[in-house]
Amino acid sequence: MKHPFRAVAPILLLAAAVPAMASSFAGTSAGASSAGSSASSGSTSGDDKLVQAAREDAAGFIASEGRVRSARFEAALRVLRERDAAARQASDLELARKILAAG
Repeated sequence: MKHPFRAVAPILLLAAAVPAMASSFAGTSAGASSAGSSASSGSTSGDDKLVQAAREDAAGFIASEGRVRSARFEAALRVLRERDAAARQASDLELARKILAAG
C-alpha cells in the first residue's frame, strides 16, 4: 500500500522553504536600506553600526574572491574611506578583512 505522505512530503518541504527564502531576502533588502540611511546621517555611532552590520557581507566578499558585493558592504567601504586616510589607499579586500577583524 502506498503511503499518501510520500506524495505530499516534497510539496510540504518546498512550501516550507519558500517563506524562508522570502524572509531572508526581505531581511537583506531591509538591512541594506536602513544601512544606507545610517551612512547618510553622518553620525559616528550609525557609521560604526553600518560597518558592524557589513561583517557578513565582507565575509561573502572575501569568500567569493571579490565577486559578491552588497550595497551594505559598499556603504561600509565608503564610511571607512571617509574616516581614515590609510583606508583610502587600501584595497577592497584589505578593508573587508579589517571589517571582519573589527567584530
